[in-house]
Amino acid sequence: QVQLVESGGGLVQPGGSLRLSCAASGSIFRLNVMGWYRQAPGKERELVAVITSADSMHYANSVKGRFTISRDNDKNTVYLQMNSLKPEDTAVYYCNMKSGSDYWGRGTQVTVSS
Repeated sequence: QVQLVESGGGLVQPGGSLRLSCAASGSIFRLNVMGWYRQAPGKERELVAVITSADSMHYANSVKGRFTISRDNDKNTVYLQMNSLKPEDTAVYYCNMKSGSDYWGRGTQVTVSS
């Protein structure tokens, strides 16, 4: 049974940084595509970044140059380093694993506000 647990969200001022973590269990982590998605109030869930098993990374245009996705296969963990945060980055951030099916964590709230 796949489980994804996010952590690292919180309240940060504009221009600040946060690092999200997602610990995975129940699947062969290193073989899977991992991703971060976000959903703001009243909006659809959108892709933020993904990283493949070959460490190929893809980002939404809105976060390019500010966010970095990475993975540690020894720790079964994927990270999202978020720098130069903006109020429009405020959302619930979800971890995703593609392993035959799509698996989701419960989400972690990120609020960017002064």
